[in-house]
Amino acid sequence: MTGIKEFVEWDYNKPQEWHQHLDGKDVVIHLASVNLSSQRWNKKFKKLAYNSRIVSTENIIDSFNMIKGKPGTFICSSAVGYYGDRDDELLNEDSIPGNDFLAVLCKDWEKKASKAEMYGVRRVSVRTGVGFSKDESLLKKFKLQFNFYTGGPLGTGNQWFPWIHIDDIVGIYIHVIDNENITGPVNAASPGIIRMKDFADMFGKILHRPSYLKVPEFVLKIVAGELGEHATDSQRISVDKLINNGYKFKFENLEEALRDLLM
Repeated sequence: MTGIKEFVEWDYNKPQEWHQHLDGKDVVIHLASVNLSSQRWNKKFKKLAYNSRIVSTENIIDSFNMIKGKPGTFICSSAVGYYGDRDDELLNEDSIPGNDFLAVLCKDWEKKASKAEMYGVRRVSVRTGVGFSKDESLLKKFKLQFNFYTGGPLGTGNQWFPWIHIDDIVGIYIHVIDNENITGPVNAASPGIIRMKDFADMFGKILHRPSYLKVPEFVLKIVAGELGEHATDSQRISVDKLINNGYKFKFENLEEALRDLLM
């Protein structure tokens, strides 16, 4: 049987034009936000990035107050950037947030999303790691560098690198919808977390290319500006909450994940 699909164009600043479309829905998933890597950061762009997350979420929550048939579940995107740069510290959902721009952005985003609970709506904020898919731009950039024999780790390579395959991102969202025991924040990264150097080495192995040209932090900052400063953040993520609630990862092994995406 073919399901009925309805597409509604929205402007998050004009909830009066779309909020009734949320009435009677079982689940609302909020993923819409400005891509942080779409341009160099400046004050104007950072404000847009912030508002596209916080204001849009606020208007969705306000819509729950205006509709009769409130959803049972509200799932809102977040990111492991919540934790900031934390070296070797093992980070679970109860770990304190960082204090840089990305951390404050994620913290405020989750705080706003949590307001859904005032209306009896189960809220889950999915703190996603570095997601990889075949069409993902970061993966393409890595592949281009290695193909030209200029591949290697970012920064020292010692930082923890919380990667995740697109199939598991989708799988986690589906699992969260189906498992009502999961509430609040949840980390979404592969349990096979590794350091950046090991990631680069595996990337080179699969493409039959060397991995020896480290990209210094100052070069990342020159090329990408403030965003480049976060390219070497270290986040050693625990996903015990997901696993203890029954989620089984499709791709725990980096080599298997990269072969699936690159070959």
